[in-house]
Formats: sequence, C-alpha cells, structure tokens
Amino acid sequence: MTYYLLSVMQPQGEPPEPEILRAITRDLEVFHTELREAGAWVFAGGLHGPDAATVLRARDGDVVVTDGPYTESKEFLGGICLITAPDLDAALAWGRKAALATTLPIEVRPFLHEADDR
Repeated sequence: MTYYLLSVMQPQGEPPEPEILRAITRDLEVFHTELREAGAWVFAGGLHGPDAATVLRARDGDVVVTDGPYTESKEFLGGICLITAPDLDAALAWGRKAALATTLPIEVRPFLHEADDR
C-alpha cells in the first residue's frame, strides 16, 4: 500500500454561506466514514488560512522567521487527507469523492515510500 495526500485547494475570499457549509460538512463526514470503513483512513483535517502561517528559512547559519504565507496566490492549502491505497487509480477514486464532498479542487499526490503495514 502507498500513502497518498489529498490536498484541498481552497480559493481566497469569503467562505460559503452557513447552509452550504453545513452540507459540505455533512458530505465530508460521510466521506471520512467511508474511508474508515474501507481501511483507507489515516488522518484528515482542515487548516487555518495563509494569514496564520509562519515561514522559517535557513539563511547564513541562522533561521529567519516570517509571518504570513510563503507565496501569494488565488488558492491555498485549506485541508489535507492522508490515505492508503493500493495504487494511483484507487487514490484518484478517493480524490473524486473528496472533490464531490468539498466542492473544491483536490490534488492527489503519492508519498515516496510505501505505507507501513498496519
């Protein structure tokens, strides 16, 4: 099995209306339950916006700390879901379900190393 990262790409701007967020939350709960029941679940969580980020850079033997995002963009990493899957096709199938649940773009990326047996 391989670990795959499903990254939720969130647009900058105002969040959806509360009733829309409630529906998305419900759909995400269903998606997470399905992942757990299939044995693919490892971890998932949402992230604060880029304004809450702190960037650390090694420079001349020291570390420079900067508040705010590394880059400015129209989208940011809004959440992650770490799963295990036997292959990319299976991971993409989970990514499709995540895209439908969140209504947002999902980036699917494999880790370099195989998942440990659980």
